[in-house]
Amino acid sequence: MAIKTMFVDPSRCIGCRACEAACRECDTHKGESMIMVDFVDRRHSVATQPTLCMHCEDPVAPCAQVCPVLAIMITPEGVVQQAEPSRCIACRNCVYACPFGVPKIDLEARLMKKCNLCYDRTVQGLKPWCAQACPTGAIWYGDYEEFINQRRGHPVRRTVFGDQEVRTRVFHVLPEPADRLDVSALLRQARQDLSREEVREEAWVLD
Repeated sequence: MAIKTMFVDPSRCIGCRACEAACRECDTHKGESMIMVDFVDRRHSVATQPTLCMHCEDPVAPCAQVCPVLAIMITPEGVVQQAEPSRCIACRNCVYACPFGVPKIDLEARLMKKCNLCYDRTVQGLKPWCAQACPTGAIWYGDYEEFINQRRGHPVRRTVFGDQEVRTRVFHVLPEPADRLDVSALLRQARQDLSREEVREEAWVLD
């Protein structure tokens, strides 16, 4: 049986934040959004990207690995759950370990909170709230074969952070064929581009 999961396509995101509003309706964290819409480069672009839990698989979710009290459990389907309230001690190990910066600490509740892929809905065959509400399909829910047949773009689930490579259950959708997403290389290229822009701007300064 094909496994359904999330596909995040930044090229389709219009920054409407419908996903955030829908996430607040989730029964497990009603009133709070566990998904964020981030500006890619607010200074130079209006481009936005939804950020949600990537449900890491390899290595086994870093947040779960570093939890000293086993508060973060992983379902047989590979969904990395929010911390169990009766176990969580708010040590923040999961916050520091997550390569995608997803877990949040609720200091008042002393509890780690994050996206759990709307597990209460997906086990019933329903879409997660964010995918249900997204008007452009920037957040899409389905299996890999459905995506290939219905959508354009190249889905990848391997992300490189320096020397570390993380394999995730959730896919990022890239516009061109690529085996993995090298975040460090993209940041270096962005810095080089900005440096060149600054040089060009100084050349036009008149005394």
